[in-house]
Order: sequence, then C-alpha cells, then structure tokens
Amino acid sequence: MSQSIISLLIELQRLKRLDRTGWILRGLPNGTESVAAHSFGVGVTAMILADTLRSRGVTVDVEKILRIALLHDWAEARVGDMPRTATEFFGAVVRKQAEKSAFRQIVSESNLTGMNYEAVYEDYEERRSLEAKLVKAADVIDLLVEALALERAGARGLDEFWEVTASPDFQLDSPGREIVEEIFELLLDRRSKLT
Repeated sequence: MSQSIISLLIELQRLKRLDRTGWILRGLPNGTESVAAHSFGVGVTAMILADTLRSRGVTVDVEKILRIALLHDWAEARVGDMPRTATEFFGAVVRKQAEKSAFRQIVSESNLTGMNYEAVYEDYEERRSLEAKLVKAADVIDLLVEALALERAGARGLDEFWEVTASPDFQLDSPGREIVEEIFELLLDRRSKLT
C-alpha cells in the first residue's frame, strides 16, 4: 500500500507544475497559475463559504468540502488542464468521460478504491450535495479572483472569464445563493474600478 501511496503522491506533483491552460491561451506567460495553485484557492474559498454558511445555521460537512476541493482536479495529472474552449471541439460528454476515466484510473492504480474517493468525485461531477455545489461555486470564484489579480497586474482580454457572472447557477438554495451572488457583485465592482 505504501508503494501505491508514494506513486500517487509523485504523480500528483505534476499538478504543481501543470499550467492552467486558459491563461496561456490568452497570452499570459507560462507559470501564471498552476492547477495545484488553483486547487489551493478552491479549497480556501470553499472552506470560507462553508464556514460562512455554518455561521448562519446551515449544516455543512467541511471535511467533505475540503476533500472535494483537493481532489476535484486530480484527473488533470493525466489528461491535462483542458480549457473551456476544448469542450467546443471534444464535446462536454467526451471531456467528462475522459476526466472521469483518468480519475478512476488514478484511484484504482493507487489501491485507494476503498477510500471512497470515487464517490466524492462523482458527487462533485453530478453536484448532488450542498458541499459539491459549494465547491463548484468556489471553483468559479477562485477563477474570478485570479482573473481580477491578473487584470490588476495589467492583463487584458480576459472578459470571457467574467461571463459566468451574468447568470450563475450553482443550484444553491438560500443563503448560499445570496452569499455567492454578493461575492460576484463585489468582484465585479472591484473590476469596474480598474479602468
């Protein structure tokens, strides 16, 4: 088992050096953001969203949130970081199948099948639980925070990343929906002050 764990950890190291392709395709330099840096941002954002909801009396499984956030991009160690534009060419179904297959292979080769990682990943992909929905919202919020930081540093041509704010639908009930909408409004406000 220890050999499998070491192999998995070595493979997941790739995510620390794997660039987020969307930034590269927009002309930003290699090293702008790695998949692992994004996963960290998603984890922090999801934890804060969960804690905010808990402070308002909503029951949220923070451990589940962190597990989902940490493993939601593991498949990219094998299939790479496919930008949204790849979906136009491969189709959403093919893309999801490739990522799901890569994730399952990573888990099965690591002898971690009894650890329930596949169920956690499936939950995220299907957005079954509140926790999965919050992580998806955190995924987008982290993307927008990074876009804002890049624009503050002078990057341009990132408007398409902000399109999600026009009609976000994370299937969240109140108060989660209101919290996410408020965060989007604040990010858009800060972005409007850049010009």
